[in-house]
Amino acid sequence: MLSFEQKMAIMESFPQLERRNVSMGRVNFHYERSIEEKKNVGYHFHPNGNGYVFAGYIAGADFDEKGYVNVREFGEEELRALVKESIESLTGPDSWTEGDEEKWLDAEKAELTLKFEDGMYYLFSGLNLEMAFEKYTEALEYLREEGFSRA
Repeated sequence: MLSFEQKMAIMESFPQLERRNVSMGRVNFHYERSIEEKKNVGYHFHPNGNGYVFAGYIAGADFDEKGYVNVREFGEEELRALVKESIESLTGPDSWTEGDEEKWLDAEKAELTLKFEDGMYYLFSGLNLEMAFEKYTEALEYLREEGFSRA
């Protein structure tokens, strides 16, 4: 198990996160560029060893009802990887270009592909067009409501 200081050093190594000290010696790590309402990547890190990382949009992650994973027993590589995935899951594409795409999976491993073409976001199941969206955030909302996560 990593010490509180080691966990703080790992979290602070991500320049896109802002450390915010909260009550009772706990520390949150805020991600301002999140395209979601969710802004805390790191939540309630405490000197007793507890700490949580948001993983609610990560396929296959074992998270609680609020979307967090307790990282109390995580090693350095495991914590770094989860934080990186968390940030990616909360980041929209800064500049999608023609032909860019993302793969999405649901609990049954059904796969959808979100593709950017002609200024629109198209959702495909195999070769079949499922939906079209004008904005990335609209596509995200739909995919998450249908139980999909980024692959």
